[in-house]
Amino acid sequence: MTSPTSVQYRVVVAKRDERVEGPDDADVVITVPLADVSADDFDARVAYMRGRLKAAGHTGALFELLKSGDVDRALSSLASRP
Repeated sequence: MTSPTSVQYRVVVAKRDERVEGPDDADVVITVPLADVSADDFDARVAYMRGRLKAAGHTGALFELLKSGDVDRALSSLASRP
């Protein structure tokens, strides 16, 4: 399985307040609350298994992204933005 051509990351700060990176027509959309991403022990794979990280799109591509660590890096970067 190859990585998807595009990914959109969404960090939910509050209702109707999200930090978004990536195209609106992304192959995979990943959404997680800011409180989860900001935790010292955040791990996107664990958050997905616990149902805290939500994803829409191709599941195989999501698993490749989670395995590579790209999701952790992208979400941490997005969460650290003001």
